[in-house]
Amino acid sequence: MTRPPVSVVVVSQGRPRALARCLTGLSQLNYPTFEIIVVTNHEGHAAAAPWSGRIKLARFDEENISSARNLGIRQAAGDIVAFIDDDAVPEPTWLDHLCGVFDSPAVAAGGYVIGRNGISLQWGARVALSDATSEPLPIEGRDPQLHRGRAGQAIKTEGTNMAFRRETLLRNGGFDPVFRFYLDETDLNLRLAAQDAVTAIVPRAVVHHGFDASARRTAARVPLTLFEIGASVVAFLRRHAAGGNLDVLVAAERARQSERLFRHLIDGRLEPRDVRRLMRSFDEGCKAGFGRPLSRPAPIPDGNARFLHFHCVTPNGHRVLTGRPWQAARLASEARSLVALGHRVSVFVLSPTIRRHRVVFHPDGYWLQSGGLFGASDRSDPAFRYWRFRDRIARERQRVAEIRDP
Repeated sequence: MTRPPVSVVVVSQGRPRALARCLTGLSQLNYPTFEIIVVTNHEGHAAAAPWSGRIKLARFDEENISSARNLGIRQAAGDIVAFIDDDAVPEPTWLDHLCGVFDSPAVAAGGYVIGRNGISLQWGARVALSDATSEPLPIEGRDPQLHRGRAGQAIKTEGTNMAFRRETLLRNGGFDPVFRFYLDETDLNLRLAAQDAVTAIVPRAVVHHGFDASARRTAARVPLTLFEIGASVVAFLRRHAAGGNLDVLVAAERARQSERLFRHLIDGRLEPRDVRRLMRSFDEGCKAGFGRPLSRPAPIPDGNARFLHFHCVTPNGHRVLTGRPWQAARLASEARSLVALGHRVSVFVLSPTIRRHRVVFHPDGYWLQSGGLFGASDRSDPAFRYWRFRDRIARERQRVAEIRDP
C-alpha cells in the first residue's frame, strides 16, 4: 500500500524551547513521506533556525490558533494534514499509525495523548457534544476503529494529535478564527459530523503532551486568564446548541470552570482573589463571545504549494540502553552519540526502589524512562512487584515496542 504524503503543522507562540524539542521529535518520525510546517512568531523562528531549508516556516504573531492553523493548511502540500502542539512530542511511529487509516472512508483521524509522566493517558477516545462537553468513547483493543458522527454529536480529535484529508480542510474552511483558543478543533469536528463524516480513532498513534507554560496558563496547568475560554464557549453554544437555553448552558460551563479553580485553590496553587479575578475574566469573555460573528468559514483556496520532503535524521533503527542511576551520565553520553549516528534511542535507568516510572523525551533526542526496578510503569501495575533486572527491561521494551519500533 502506498502511504499518502503528509504535512505536519506545528503552531507555536512564545515557547521556543518547547518548539525546538518538538522539532527534534518530529525529525525522528519513521514515516517515509512527510513535510513539517511551523507557524510561529519571532521567538519560534529563532528556535527553528537549525532546521532552515528543511522545513516550511511561516511568520505569524497573532494569538489565534485557528488562523495560525489555517495558514499552515495553505502552506501544506500533502494529501493529509496532521497537527501537533509545540509542547508535545510524537512517538516515532506516530504518523505510520495515524495516517495509515486514510485508505478507508475516514476524513479525519485522532490518536491517544499521554500526559506529563510519559505513561498515563491524558486523553483517549471521546465524543464531543453540542453543549461544549464531551464524554468517553469506549474503545476495545489497540486497532483503529471507524466511527460516524451525526448532527450535534461528533467524534472528537485532540488538537495535539489529529489529521484530516487536506481537501476536507480546504472545502470546509479549516478552523474558524472565532475560536482563538479552545474548542477550535471541536467546532470543526461538529461541522464534519453534520456532514455524516467518518473519523478514525487510532490508539497506537501516540503523542506525549507536556502542558508547557503559556500566556494562558502556568506549567502546573493553573489558568492565568479564562477570557478566551469564555468567549469560545459562548460562540460555540451559539452555533451548535441553538435549540438549547443558552443562559443555562453558559451557567453550567461557568460552574465547571469555578470547580476547576477551587481545586487549584484547595491544592494551594491559587488564592481566593485569584479565583475571583479569573471568574471575572471568564464572564468578560462570555460577553465578548456574544458579539463575535458566526458566519461559516469560507473555503480555503488551494495554494498549490510545493511539497518539501523531510528526511528522517534517525534512519538506522532503534537502540536500547539500560543501567542503574549511578551509570546515568555514561548512558546519556552514549545515547547522544547514537542519536548523532542516526539511531532512535531509548534509555532505561532503574533504581532498586519502588518508585513509579516516568518517561520523557530529552532535548538531546533520546527517550528516557526512569523509576524503580520494583515500581509501577503502567498505572494499573501493583505498587510493588519483584523483578529481576533483565526481566523488567524485557517487559518495558515490549511495552513500548509498538509505538517506538518501526
